[in-house]
Amino acid sequence: MSELLFAAVGLNHNHIYGQVNCLLRAGARLVAFHEEDDGLAAEFSATYADVPRTASLQEILENRSISLITSAAIPARRAELAVSAMRHGKDVLVDKPAMVSFDQLKAVRAVQAETAQIFSVLYSEHFESRATVRAGQLVAAGAIGEVVHTAGLGPHRLRRETRPDWFFRRAEYGGILTDIASHQCEQFLFFTGSDKARVLSASIGNHANADRPELQDSGDIHLTTGKATGTVHVDWFTPDGMPTWGDGRLFIIGTTGAIEIRKAVDLAGRPGGDHLFLTDRQGVQHVDCSKLELPFGQQFLADIRDRTQTAMSQERCFAAMELALTAQQMAESKQERY
Repeated sequence: MSELLFAAVGLNHNHIYGQVNCLLRAGARLVAFHEEDDGLAAEFSATYADVPRTASLQEILENRSISLITSAAIPARRAELAVSAMRHGKDVLVDKPAMVSFDQLKAVRAVQAETAQIFSVLYSEHFESRATVRAGQLVAAGAIGEVVHTAGLGPHRLRRETRPDWFFRRAEYGGILTDIASHQCEQFLFFTGSDKARVLSASIGNHANADRPELQDSGDIHLTTGKATGTVHVDWFTPDGMPTWGDGRLFIIGTTGAIEIRKAVDLAGRPGGDHLFLTDRQGVQHVDCSKLELPFGQQFLADIRDRTQTAMSQERCFAAMELALTAQQMAESKQERY
């Protein structure tokens, strides 16, 4: 296969830079981008100066040399873009959340099955987190036995003054569980080796942003596969004193050991992020994962070339979003009753 050419469409979330850089590191070439907002386009061009901005999305869709489209458009618009791209014979890599409604999930599932194009989500808290990648290797090697529980914590800094208007509109961002908690839903499925799970309970709240009534600043989920359980807590409460976006953590409990991941910061004082703590029959050890190679980009390009599913199975990709959407619906229905 010759060099893979890709385009970026929809730059509304700055995760687009992580997506593009992931693909560039793996050897793909960014050849075009489309964004209607001049400010976002100028910022992108300042980073990728040699990449031309196209006047229309159709120009990219009809360019047969472009194999892949990556997007961090407004969440509510990602599914429609993905459907168009797949129908034009292109694979798709989007930011989370991949969609904000069950109708959108149904549409994307149907077109993916119809076209056999790859539809994937760059869950950065997994695939761009070296400590999480290392935990996956350890679990696969049997380091903690059978996984019976995970607990994912996803606090984020709100930075209200920097957020665009769409960020505060429920219909456009999808709700906090659809959005942030989709990370933890995917990790729950991954670490339990499952493509299916059930939401036992879910809740949301707006505790500190009454002037933004459509913003949900806190959310919780309780999950089960039938053999393993999981809990999720996400929020927009990272305090200003925290040196990173949030103290993201993941706890993985196995039958013979446990793993704790501190993704962005170690409050005990070790520098940087990507800290992993392994407790097993031999004792407790800290593992610095900061130098670990991230495999997702290479795996994803190989999947495009070979039509395989090594980076993430198509079913897990959809199942993670189905869990998040189900939890969101359950939490909002419960909130309406009270």
